[in-house]
Amino acid sequence: MKEKESSVTSLISAFGRAYHSCFDSPIIFNDYVANDLITQDEFKEIKKNLVQGVQFFNVDLKQQFKGNTEEMIKWITQVQLSPTPLARAAYSEKVLLDEMRLGIEQYVILGAGLDTFSFRYPEFESALKIFEIDHPSTQDFKKKRLKEANYNIPRNLQFIAMDFSKMFSDQNLIKQGFDVNKKTFFSLLGVSYYLTREEISHLLAHLFTKVPPGSSIVFDYGDETLFTEKGHSNRVENMVKMAAASGEPMKTCFSYEELENILETFGLLIYEHLTPISINELYFSNRNDYLTAFETIHYVHAVKQ
Repeated sequence: MKEKESSVTSLISAFGRAYHSCFDSPIIFNDYVANDLITQDEFKEIKKNLVQGVQFFNVDLKQQFKGNTEEMIKWITQVQLSPTPLARAAYSEKVLLDEMRLGIEQYVILGAGLDTFSFRYPEFESALKIFEIDHPSTQDFKKKRLKEANYNIPRNLQFIAMDFSKMFSDQNLIKQGFDVNKKTFFSLLGVSYYLTREEISHLLAHLFTKVPPGSSIVFDYGDETLFTEKGHSNRVENMVKMAAASGEPMKTCFSYEELENILETFGLLIYEHLTPISINELYFSNRNDYLTAFETIHYVHAVKQ
């Protein structure tokens, strides 16, 4: 991953969250801090690029919206870019808050990007240690943006620079204050698709070997139709194509039974599993816009026994 690539990926994700907080109603996930991490020029440039690339998403949109670029941007963002990042973040943070009431004291965010949890919950500064793990260039970019936006790094937040898809090391975490004897919550959002089965197994083994029972993880994954399903307006197919074009192709999908077996290998049992249908009912029902749950994408909360 190069610095420019990590910056673009992080910015587009933050754009989707910021756009939702500013323009959509009702709000699924209110990341009001994301807007501060994107410059106005970047916001305009992303919108411009979406309009210029509209035919990739749907060849009929230009005719459908007849020059109404704001509605076109809304359609692309709500249909293609936002649904999964918004709902999985809302679900993951709901689980985290529930787990904190059950004694979780540490939160490890794998592939954090421009995550803003620690800045939206300053009241947890004394109650929850937060460790953000991501590629060094992504973290350098984030620190630069936080400084430019006049955000101070909370005392409970530690950045761990690591390409965890290649070699995860809990020693890097421990050096930064991670306690293997405390119950921990992990989030792995938007990552599993890009790892091989071997990389996922290696990561799970190192995450859960030492932490105590009750520690858990939330992640999203593509089911066995990920590479064949086209989805609404070809959005699933488009997602796979965009990943390949960016140089980081999607590699892995699972059946529920296969995933369950892999998790059991590491002492993890599925506590909750959300299908596309249940995600849609939970987060996208009774809306009057274009937001709906992505086909083929599931969420899992797995707990160490």
